[in-house]
Amino acid sequence: MLKGKTAVVTGGSRGIGRAIVERLRREGAEVVFSYASSADAAREIEAEVGAHPIRAELSDPAEAERLMAEAQEHLGGLDILVNNAAPTFALTTIAETELAEFDRILTVNARSAFLTIRHAARSMRDGGRIVNVSTANTFRSSPKIAPYAASKGALEQLTRVAALELGRRGITVNTVSPGATDTDMLRHTADQPILDAAAAMTPLGRLGEPADVADVVAFLVGPDGRWMTGQNLRATGGLA
Repeated sequence: MLKGKTAVVTGGSRGIGRAIVERLRREGAEVVFSYASSADAAREIEAEVGAHPIRAELSDPAEAERLMAEAQEHLGGLDILVNNAAPTFALTTIAETELAEFDRILTVNARSAFLTIRHAARSMRDGGRIVNVSTANTFRSSPKIAPYAASKGALEQLTRVAALELGRRGITVNTVSPGATDTDMLRHTADQPILDAAAAMTPLGRLGEPADVADVVAFLVGPDGRWMTGQNLRATGGLA
């Protein structure tokens, strides 16, 4: 389905990002993915599926520009961009949140995504695909996640504006908003009773799996997603 296409996936060494990398490779795309610290996992993915890793600490704004330049040089062109990178964070109230932590999360989730989208807007081939991975927390609020929810809300607005600006070139831009998905990041921020409660709140009675989200992304970047743009697909198992 994606043979001959090239893709960049940010945050592709674990969780949802890894599932997206693996799925795009199975569909035939040539994939570059970024990772921040999971070097062993990145090498494992490279060996197993043939995707090319690039280390990039996206809390440093300059790293997003470098990542895209190196990725495009490796790929020779760009057809697909998936902004998935998101940092782990501690649950804190607004009153307890340090400004440096707010800035770190906003830089990774919003500013770096803006820079990758800007690069794509300038260099992506016509007919390309951009998918931004957000969260159910933008429409189902929870306490102690203000920087994370705010950054993902900004990402969703970037989606809508970019869809309007790039549509004339046949480039689609969409958001996928996962619900509670069984990843290391989720288990870092939630204990088992919370996970059990989240599963019970979905009509399907379980947590999402990374592959569930990757399948939605694959639909959007493939030929069947050609008429979808400016949308937010809520891959929540019915949580909303």
